[in-house]
This record gives sequence, structure tokens and C-alpha cells, in this order.
Amino acid sequence: MSNLVHAHSELFRRSPDECFASLPELVQHCRAQKYASSDRWQLPQALLPTARDDQLSLDVGTDGAFLMNDWSFSQLCGLAAVNKETVNRLSPATATQVFRETLPRSTKPLQLLTTGDSVRSIHGASYTRLWNTELLEVIQEFATDFQPPQKAATGGTGLYAGEQDIFCFMIDPTGWAEIGGEAFAPGFFVWNSEVGKRSVGISTFWFQAVCANHIVWDAVEVTEFSRKHTANVRDGLIRIRETLSRLVQLRDQRRDGFVRMMQKAVESTLGSDAEEAMKILTKLGINRSLAKEALKIAEQKGRFTIFALVDALTRLAGQLTYAGDRIEADRQAAALLALAV
Repeated sequence: MSNLVHAHSELFRRSPDECFASLPELVQHCRAQKYASSDRWQLPQALLPTARDDQLSLDVGTDGAFLMNDWSFSQLCGLAAVNKETVNRLSPATATQVFRETLPRSTKPLQLLTTGDSVRSIHGASYTRLWNTELLEVIQEFATDFQPPQKAATGGTGLYAGEQDIFCFMIDPTGWAEIGGEAFAPGFFVWNSEVGKRSVGISTFWFQAVCANHIVWDAVEVTEFSRKHTANVRDGLIRIRETLSRLVQLRDQRRDGFVRMMQKAVESTLGSDAEEAMKILTKLGINRSLAKEALKIAEQKGRFTIFALVDALTRLAGQLTYAGDRIEADRQAAALLALAV
């Protein structure tokens, strides 16, 4: 088992305006951005950096003048083979002169993606764009039971769209299944960039817990697929569809087995009395004070069933102060549930 930190990393690099509360909200945003964007094909020599109002803009042939964001400016620097940090230290007028002397000339056109009065990206002819909406529509079609995880401590949702890329973290909170005698639920990450910042891809997994910082704990059967934005990039959508379909099919098969395990947990008692149940709980490594509280809660339900004690331990784990203690308590509850197998 491994701990996955992809969503954790995304959580702490995203600003609040990049977070979306639901998948439909994210889809709507990406569709609006697509409809507001245009591809413009121009020869490199038709790009004319110009200093206006003490800032650098880019004249794109006869299409007009556009501002640049950080990503497209980086790409322009790469095209001119000049150091971005050095150019940033120059005045707009001097930077204009640098670009005019270093930008290449070619018979092959460049493709520029513009939205409003801003250039979002600059690519060569071999780059093939995959719109974020194309990926999100696949998720909507094949992962209908999946949703974002609980909101993180920082307010992050797991659904992000920024200037350069998107990232989605989705789980099925009702898809718990038994794997090797323990409880796991399915989840996945998907990502894409319309401007060439990253590949398009998916990672699927089965997990036992997601903490408030969106670390995925104790993940198994982790698979990953990605594809660069070249001519066959849309073939990647076929692989992503197949990957999601397999995950859903496996979830349905395993969930039936999990239901049987849960039914056995409801029917099976952990010893004949509190003393015997306490011995079993402590043998599993559960703290005596925590076990004692769990037994009190379970006793109110009439019997010390495995299900009642797992439920009690899960509730008590949520009240613990430290994330490490909560995760350990959840892991112990999972070990207890495994006794029902």
C-alpha cells in the first residue's frame, strides 16, 4: 500500500479562484473558456513585440495586439532562446528590441491560443490541443457515481482549473469493497492542459482514507496513463474511457462481496461480553481508553457486534485532535472489520 500526494500537492498550489465546488460548475467554466478562445495561425516573423503604456504586448499579424500571461511569455522567451528572468529585468522598450532581434523566421506557422485580449499559449504546428471540456465530458459519462472528496482544511475542493491546467480528484463514497480482507473505496485523478503545460492523463486507485489535506492513505492497485498533446492525443480519451469503465465494473463486482462482509459484521459478535471484547480489541493494538469508549457506545446498541464496534471506533477517530492519530484509529477499525471476512 502507498500514500498518494498528487491531490495534496494540487491543494496547496491552487488559489481560491481556481477551486470549484462541483463537477458541473467546473464543466461550465471550461466550456465558457473554450467558447471565448480562438486559435490564430501566424508565421513567427508576424509576431511583433511592442512596448505600450509601459508594458509589453504582442502584435499578432493583422489580428491585433494582445497581452501575454506568464505561460505564453515563457513560451515566447523559449521561442526566442532568451532567458526569461533576464528579460523580466529589462524595460518594456528594451525587451521589445531583444525579441525583435532574436525571434526566429520560418515558413512554418505557429498556433497561438487567445482569450479576449490575452495570449494563453504559443505552439508549433505539431501541437494538438485537447480541450478540458472533452476530458470532463468523459468523466461525466463514465463516472456518474463519483464526486469530489470532503472539502480540505484550506477550503480546497479537489476540482481545480487555472490559467495553465485542470486537475480533478474524485471518489465514490458508496463504493466500498473488500480487498484482501480490508475495506477500500475507488477513486481517481485526471488532469489536462489546453496550453501544453502538462499531458492529459488519469490515475485510478483503491484507498482506505482521505485526510483533511487530501492525502490518499493506503492506496492499492494504483494505475496511471498519460499522453502528450501530439497528433494522436484524442486516442488518449479512449484509454481514459476504458480505464474508468474497468474501475466502475470492478467496483460493482467487489461491492457485492463487501455487502456480504458487512452483513456478517452486523451478525457477528466480538466475544460473549465486554471483558472478552476488550481483550480482542487490545490484541488488535487499539488503545485501552479508546476501546473502552467504543465498548460503551456499542453496548447502547445491545450487542458487541463487529459492525457496532467499527462504527464506534470510526466516530471516536473523528474526534481525535491529530491527523496521525485519526488515521491510525481508522486503520485499526479496518483491521477489526476484517475479522468479519
